[in-house]
Amino acid sequence: MGKEEDLVNAVLERVQDLDGRKKLACAEAFELARKFETEVIEIGRICDQHNIRICKCQLGCFK
Repeated sequence: MGKEEDLVNAVLERVQDLDGRKKLACAEAFELARKFETEVIEIGRICDQHNIRICKCQLGCFK
């Protein structure tokens, strides 16, 4: 597996199904970005591609 595929799989493993929607906590997005040495925006792109919503935003932008 390539680094990008590993990152996508890691994001998908962390996703929670809440209220019938796929969600990823903001703090987990930052943690994955650090772990895979990538920008947080890349985690956001993966979430967009897989219809995953960011929740529990540390800045209060996403609920």
